[in-house]
Amino acid sequence: MIELKIALVTGANMGLGLETSRQLALQGIRVLMGARGAVRGRSAAKKLQDEGLPVEFLQLDVTKPEQIRVVAALIVKRFGKLDILVNNAGISEGEGKSSNSTETVSSKVLRNTFDTNFFGLVELTQKLLPLIRKSEAGRIVNVSSIMGSLTIHSQGGSYKPFAYDASKTAVNAFTIHLAAALSGTNIKVNSAHPGWVRTEMGGPHAPLSPADGAKTAVRLATLGPDGPTGKFFHGNDELPW
Repeated sequence: MIELKIALVTGANMGLGLETSRQLALQGIRVLMGARGAVRGRSAAKKLQDEGLPVEFLQLDVTKPEQIRVVAALIVKRFGKLDILVNNAGISEGEGKSSNSTETVSSKVLRNTFDTNFFGLVELTQKLLPLIRKSEAGRIVNVSSIMGSLTIHSQGGSYKPFAYDASKTAVNAFTIHLAAALSGTNIKVNSAHPGWVRTEMGGPHAPLSPADGAKTAVRLATLGPDGPTGKFFHGNDELPW
């Protein structure tokens, strides 16, 4: 009997998280859909359940350590392992859409952004690592952004929302460091750039659908044993840090 893989996707109530959950579940993976809003989270999970997919909702605000502890304990009790963690939850607030916010961004926006996009991501991953170590092929995908690439920012461009970009740069650093820490294990850790996607964050004029945007994270979440680790991808293309 083939053992069912278990995945946790954060920020799974809409957009990229919802589509990532759908695409993983279509591969027969049981997906725990983490979301901070219970109403939207349950509605999203029911939508996929109505499609016959093996998903369920979990209340999870990554900025709340008590919710992280509850989720970890639930996974321990029910499954005893975690095969896939997709750190998708993220925010971008208070920085405008077309300017460099470095001179004006408030400390409150910086802290709020880092709490969700970085500190919560790190804390959740650390808490779940013992469970991921029990998987035969653990996969951690940190949903980042090309806006976190220092190489690309150093080449110019005017669109630089500092809090968001810096948080994603920090996420990429975490990917590199965690992959190094787990070198020699069966766990692979990579960053994913979904592209510019039509979501609440990306806006209605973005060229990619959520289904297209989710493909990179899904690919990295289901890498084979010879797949890369400690890298940054959009689709099959490796991106510069």
